[in-house]
This record gives sequence, C-alpha cells and structure tokens, in this order.
Amino acid sequence: MTAVQEPAAQRTLNEPVEVRFTPQGVPLAVRWRGRLWPVAAEPVHWFSRWNWWESELPAGPGRGQLIEIEYWRLQVRATSTSPPRTLEVRRHPGWEGWHLIRVSDE
Repeated sequence: MTAVQEPAAQRTLNEPVEVRFTPQGVPLAVRWRGRLWPVAAEPVHWFSRWNWWESELPAGPGRGQLIEIEYWRLQVRATSTSPPRTLEVRRHPGWEGWHLIRVSDE
C-alpha cells in the first residue's frame, strides 16, 4: 500500500488587502478581512510581465509602471502558536493597491 499525501488546502482569491512594509520595503504584515497577519518567515519577492497593450490602460507620463506585476509570497501566523498560512499578494498596474490572490494552509 502506498500512502498518498493530500495537498494543502489552497484557495484562489482576488481580494484587496493592506500590506505593511519596513522602511527597506520588506513586508511586515498583511491586513486581510479586518485581521492583521504578521509575516513569520523570509518573504519571497518576484515580478512578472503582462501584455499591457492589450488592456484599456492608457500609457503616458505619470502612469507609472505598466509592464510589471509585483508579487510577494508571505508565510504568516495569526498568533505565535497558530499554524502557518501562505499568502500570495500582487500589485497589478491596473488595480488600486495590493490584492490577495492565493491562500494555502500548510
């Protein structure tokens, strides 16, 4: 008999969140659904590109970055003894602020 490990519960979302950063630009905590989730491990940061010319976003001076989508993968804990959760947040040029796009319970 072979044991099969079930994947961790994962949900895909698109909810606005508030991300708090250190002065160096590293996330400290995420405010999601009225609760503050402190970052409990080293965050992972990356960028991806998208086809901005296929959108309805106008290009031009003062529009900021239209090419890159910024991501952070954050391991958080509600309390020091609670199990960890992994949150993936992104900042898309066409959106206002940060959005939580994925939650997984480990």
